[in-house]
Amino acid sequence: MCGIAGIIYKDYTQVKEGTLKTMTDKMSHRGPDAEGFFINKNIGFGHRRLSIIDTSQSANQPFCLGDQYVLVFNGAIYNYIELKDELIKKGYHFKTDSDTEVLITAYDCWGEECVGKFNGMWAFAIFDRKKNKIFCSRDRFGIKPFYYFTNKNKFIFASEIKPILEIEKIEKISMQVLLQYLIANKSEQSNETFFDGILKLPPSHNLVYNLTDNKIDIYKYYDVQFRKEINDLSLEESISIFEKEFEKSINLRLRSDVKIGTALSGGLDSAYVASIINKVNEGPQKKLNIVAITVGSIDKKIDESELSDITTRSLGIKHDIIVPEIDEFKDTFEEVIFKHEEPFGGISIYMQKFLMKEANKLGVKVLLDGQGADEILLGYNKYVIAYLKDIDIIKKLRLISKIKNQYNISVFKLLQLYLFFSSSHIRKLWIRKNSFFLKNKYVKYLNFNVGLEKSYGNIFNLQKDEILRDQLPELLKWEDKNSMSYSIESRLPFLDYNLVEVCLSINNQYKVKNGWSKYILRKNLEKYLPDKITYNKKKIGFDAPVKYWWPRSQEIIDTINNSKIVQEISKKKFTFIADRELEWRLYNIAVWEKLYNMKLEIKTHNAD
Repeated sequence: MCGIAGIIYKDYTQVKEGTLKTMTDKMSHRGPDAEGFFINKNIGFGHRRLSIIDTSQSANQPFCLGDQYVLVFNGAIYNYIELKDELIKKGYHFKTDSDTEVLITAYDCWGEECVGKFNGMWAFAIFDRKKNKIFCSRDRFGIKPFYYFTNKNKFIFASEIKPILEIEKIEKISMQVLLQYLIANKSEQSNETFFDGILKLPPSHNLVYNLTDNKIDIYKYYDVQFRKEINDLSLEESISIFEKEFEKSINLRLRSDVKIGTALSGGLDSAYVASIINKVNEGPQKKLNIVAITVGSIDKKIDESELSDITTRSLGIKHDIIVPEIDEFKDTFEEVIFKHEEPFGGISIYMQKFLMKEANKLGVKVLLDGQGADEILLGYNKYVIAYLKDIDIIKKLRLISKIKNQYNISVFKLLQLYLFFSSSHIRKLWIRKNSFFLKNKYVKYLNFNVGLEKSYGNIFNLQKDEILRDQLPELLKWEDKNSMSYSIESRLPFLDYNLVEVCLSINNQYKVKNGWSKYILRKNLEKYLPDKITYNKKKIGFDAPVKYWWPRSQEIIDTINNSKIVQEISKKKFTFIADRELEWRLYNIAVWEKLYNMKLEIKTHNAD
């Protein structure tokens, strides 16, 4: 895991190493083990390395293959051993044991189609001298970030936004992203960022920069495939194939030359990750000394440390529990907002931050996490709506009767969600209601997400939308920022693309069965853990103790009212905000505005 950066001057200005170093220094936390630079006239690459596989200097970057290719790469190609064997059979030779060398060799062998061979997470750029182009790619689900900016003079890319800001001063906010965040708590539904002009390469996309004419071509290389043969399987066969594919995913993600840990809450997903890690690591000669890390809460109503302790005791693995105090939150409050670069949805981000900090303290450099399970197995309450739309009236009534106790949602709430996702009219009314504080001239921007109900008519399409656009991208962004802030490579076994395709293809009646969410996962978990974990209905996640860490105060209201951005978009000053989530978003904007000197209206750059 690393930090990458690059500049191409379209007017053929010579790139200076000092300029690249200014960019990579902003990402030193992403790669504390080594730094490197490559310059070829108007083209420059910079790299910060976090050594995970082949920690020798021979695998440092930028990595050259002969005199034809130069690579900067952030991520991990988990199936690099299998690909290396395949390439050796084709006559290739290797000097290192790294996945980096496998990646660049795969490009030499298969060209741009090499990405279809990779099982992993990545964001990379390859300078191809022969074809006079820069080939860039982002992994299938966007686990690793790739930001870029282009205008008539330059093209810049990086793993974070701050390095780009070192080269191009941007203080203008993207109005669409700002309002989408404030009104709907969404910010990853397009390729835009909060910084006007700084864009993201979408998941499953390649970017080709033609150095001859400075033209950019962006295209999609992957889409989730529906496998009918999986959909036709029985319940028992579906349970079995899920476990088999998940074990494969875990085995690939345990490939490392450094210490490994796993994040553990009281929920199903992380418990299953820990269980399968323990299973594949069984035997008299355990290869891995795994530690499970849990963040407890001073608010006992949301504390999951007791449940997570049941898991570790049942599995016989080491367990580390931390309980962050109020002062720890206050001391890192602005630091986290600055490191995340863009406003985020709530202070649960800090809970994950404390987990990563503890992992770093324990010497863990690779951390397995349960992100993605809800999206691929219909785990969230809102997915019940899509499932209800997909079954007949008898099954609907049976499911509704079991919902309250087994899916942790009331019938009344279920009806509300059903109407919300079935009617664009109701959704528009909801947007209007949430935008009560906006001046009329900004209401015209609120035309987003009104078509969400369309995907609720097809569960496969809904899950794809959730994974690639509506739900998962924000979670992955926060995961990347938090983990890399502490030089940790976060690996997500539920997002192995083979497993994703299997899960999205499995008969939906096996994902939601007898009123239980994620049924096939629970049936597999039964083999390892007691029912108190396997059939736990309470879903907490990384909920933070808001009433302790962030109690209501006049200072919060004053900070919001003193924001120039809020003053510009709001009809009047706030005296009290009933919705604490909205209050946080407004407050987050106010603090972020100060940290990055952001404005709604400044002179715009001349973008191509």
